[in-house]
Amino acid sequence: MSHRVRSLALTALKVIVSLGLLYLLFSRVDVSRLWGVARQASPAWLVMALVLYLAMVLSSAVRWGVLLRAQHVQLPFGFLTQSFLVATFFNNFLPSNIGGDVIRITDTAKAAGSKTLATTVVLIDRGIGLLGLALMAATGASLMRRMAGPVGPGILWAGFAVGAIVATPALLMPETVTRLLQPLRVFHAQWVDERIGKLTYALTRFKETPTALAVCFFGAVVVQAILVLFYVAIARSMNIPIGFAELAVIVPVSFIVQMVPLSVNGFGVREATFGYYFTRLGLPLESALLVSFVGAAMIMLFSLSGGLAYLRRSVVT
Repeated sequence: MSHRVRSLALTALKVIVSLGLLYLLFSRVDVSRLWGVARQASPAWLVMALVLYLAMVLSSAVRWGVLLRAQHVQLPFGFLTQSFLVATFFNNFLPSNIGGDVIRITDTAKAAGSKTLATTVVLIDRGIGLLGLALMAATGASLMRRMAGPVGPGILWAGFAVGAIVATPALLMPETVTRLLQPLRVFHAQWVDERIGKLTYALTRFKETPTALAVCFFGAVVVQAILVLFYVAIARSMNIPIGFAELAVIVPVSFIVQMVPLSVNGFGVREATFGYYFTRLGLPLESALLVSFVGAAMIMLFSLSGGLAYLRRSVVT
């Protein structure tokens, strides 16, 4: 019961934060003008945005496949793409991103022969993705110092460095992870030993295939660049004068801020971040809200394809 109460309280807090920020932002804009500009958005640019998001999904599936092959797990690209689409659907229509990861782990556990191995691959994929995100944000902030705010280039480079320092020993010295996890044996020695053994074995295989890790990291940077281009297309569709360089700061920083579990799927926090940077560039708050909301709407629209894939999967099984 106490866990349930805490969960409900946290959900309520997230709703309050999201609604409070959205109320504050919308109280400062002309909603009718906002809606008018959104209705005049160029369909061609919006289609381009959807194509770019598809490219992001395909790139992510390729990256995931590279990591799986490093573990000698062979799965068709089409299967991984479909799984990633379903995961994207759950990420966007559930209160957290955990649901999508569960889908990816469940889909690959049988082929991997172990849920621990499937989980390790997804976690490594997530971790490398975060490093790519931090690198893109830090690089963008360094090139666009005039946009420096609370999350400046120094903080972003420090975050990237910390992530790299934490990841390097885990990937290059698997035995270090083994020693760090030994205290967990107090809970259930045999069960923990089995999981630690599988984890260490997986990390050892990654150590033996550094090319796979390098390709995955490069893919993570490519994914972040595509997401920036996605928002560039959204801005172009409504003739909002902002380019790749500026959005290369705003988009990654907004993703990082959304990781703080204080909102419902980033709503409110994302718009506030866009609003902060847009106003520093001399652009109206309306432009920030339009790019943020239309981008979120397009992502959710695209994610419905994952819902259809999930329904089709359920019917077939």
